Amino acid sequence: MEFTGKIIAVLPPKSGVSKSTGNEWKLQEYVIENDDQYPKKMCFTVFGEDKLQEFNIEMGDELTISFDIDARQWNDRWFNSIKAWRVERVQAGASNAPDFPGAPVPPPAPGSTPEFNPGDDTDDLPF
Repeated sequence: MEFTGKIIAVLPPKSGVSKSTGNEWKLQEYVIENDDQYPKKMCFTVFGEDKLQEFNIEMGDELTISFDIDARQWNDRWFNSIKAWRVERVQAGASNAPDFPGAPVPPPAPGSTPEFNPGDDTDDLPF
């Protein structure tokens, strides 16, 4: 799945040590907002020091986020997690509007406009 928008919040990084492996981990959450007529916001997570450095996400960045959604249960409640696995910078001047190949195209302007003469007897219209 993908989401394109502007980073509006950079939350503090979180880190710890895995209980099962003893390895250190680091993650950071970001909030992105699209520019639709009714804007949507999404909070997503980047997991791992290597991905955090590779993506280098900053406040105000225009990005397209590729992500996975997963849910987990804890204390009889369910929680969703949205994890980014690819981040692409939106190029300046690029439009977020989709292309509509079947959209109507206005007809070309006529080369010469026909003349109308009110007294023309060649008009054969019955009204």
